[in-house]
Amino acid sequence: MPQSPEKPPTQPPPPTGDPKTTPFQKQRRHSGSWSEQWLNHHHPPLPNLKPNQQQALKNIVLKMHSLRSASSSSTPPSESDNESIGVGGVGVSYGPSLPDYSCVLSDQLLLRVLSKVPENQHVGNTLVCRRWARISGKLVRCIRLLDWEFLESGRLAYRFPHLVEIDIVRASVRSGRNSGIVLSNRFVMMGLDAEFSENGFLRMGDYLDVEVVDRGLKVLAEGCGNLRRLVAVNVSEEGLKCVAEECETLQELELHCANDLTLKGIEICRNLQILKVIGRIDGVYDTVITDIGLTILAQGCRRLLKLELVGCEGSYDGIRAVGQCCQMLEELTLCDHRMDGGWLTALSYCENLKTLKLQSCRSIDLNPGSDEHLGTCPTVEELYLQRCHLKDKQGMRALFGVCKSIRELTLDDCWGLDNNSFATASICRGVRYLSLEGCPSLTTEGFESVVLSWKELRRLRVISCKNIKDSDASPLLSNLFSALKEFKWRPDPTPLLAASLADTGVGQTGRSFRMK
Repeated sequence: MPQSPEKPPTQPPPPTGDPKTTPFQKQRRHSGSWSEQWLNHHHPPLPNLKPNQQQALKNIVLKMHSLRSASSSSTPPSESDNESIGVGGVGVSYGPSLPDYSCVLSDQLLLRVLSKVPENQHVGNTLVCRRWARISGKLVRCIRLLDWEFLESGRLAYRFPHLVEIDIVRASVRSGRNSGIVLSNRFVMMGLDAEFSENGFLRMGDYLDVEVVDRGLKVLAEGCGNLRRLVAVNVSEEGLKCVAEECETLQELELHCANDLTLKGIEICRNLQILKVIGRIDGVYDTVITDIGLTILAQGCRRLLKLELVGCEGSYDGIRAVGQCCQMLEELTLCDHRMDGGWLTALSYCENLKTLKLQSCRSIDLNPGSDEHLGTCPTVEELYLQRCHLKDKQGMRALFGVCKSIRELTLDDCWGLDNNSFATASICRGVRYLSLEGCPSLTTEGFESVVLSWKELRRLRVISCKNIKDSDASPLLSNLFSALKEFKWRPDPTPLLAASLADTGVGQTGRSFRMK
């Protein structure tokens, strides 16, 4: 018996009513991204773009479309994905993204390539990727630390494992970074707060605790064992010993706000060659270094070649200990010294001293003693007096008496250098080079009397000495100038431009005209 075919089931009518309460939701049609629409509809070229810009835009769209397809698909792309795709009626060949060619290079070869880049770009190279940051950090040799946490957390040693020089002074001072006040002089530069204490710009509470500094130095020494130069402040004996034990190649050390007890830690620094100790700076540091500290320093650092003492107290005993123990010392610098009278006599114990520098000293030696007990230092060849007060005639005579064998003499911005003070330098018969700058009290007469007595003078430099005039020069002095190998003569402090415009009227006050 034939049966009638079954009717297909009828679809239920679409739900009506509020869409929030209906059990079924309408399926939304996927509209695709803007890049797909741009590709599928063959978007015409934009009229405001040049042909090369049109091509660049197409490449950007293709790149974004491929990245979207790769991120949405869990399967690797097929060959058809890499075929040419028509965009705007133009076929564009599209392939895989360009590889990172630096990945092909080994770390050693990439390090060699980056080493050819200028040093000021090494920090910028660390922002490229993590691998470049790790490799470029190996090229950094010198750094000035500003954030103490960066050191204490160990990130400094990890980021820059081959550090050779580091300055941690600014990071060791608690100060407002955004205060807008910066203290800067020849020894230190740091930010300050608006408050000012009676003892100076910095208080003891502004420095990090000694324990914190020692802990940071321990982390630094363990991570950067190749240190050769260290600049630190408010360091204790334990912190210096830790650095000396871990960093055997340490050759240069600069200590700020140091005292006698601090210098005990440098006894282990056997290879130390350059040492700078800053004791007292008006308004900044208020520490004391006496003969005790100088004796400890001399006994612990017997290989010193250069020694600089800033704001240090002492006397004959401290300088004698330095001369007797540091027999290899070649350069001694005293800046703003507070030595007792008679310290010049101890220079005779420095048997290999070649250079003596006095900077910003308020006096040379207030009580040098008699000339027969002064002695001499025959190895000194260079003498520098910079920004010193030279009204002490007795100290000047004693200084030139001890250093009578000098070959080069430099006097820069020395207040009180007059004819009588400069006449004491006539005892130095072997001077071959003289440099005078910023000595307004010295006249042509006093200058000529000393210079003509130096028969071996070959080089002369005179700048900004207003009382030394060309018109007062004698024929003998003019003949001396013609025989010099190196000669720089500009005693008039008036700028050259102002002198050339003196008769032109430029720079003079103009007249005022009023309407009648």
